[in-house]
Amino acid sequence: MKAETLLLKSFFAAGLLVCALVLGNMLTTHTAAPQAIAATAVAAAHR
Repeated sequence: MKAETLLLKSFFAAGLLVCALVLGNMLTTHTAAPQAIAATAVAAAHR
């Protein structure tokens, strides 16, 4: 019983760590999508 509890606690901690890393990565990522969309819109408007 003790081994199973330790395994479940380890999986829970690993899941929380993965969630925290993914959330942190999403919040700190600097994407170039707005600039790309703006450049496409400007290019399309001048045609």
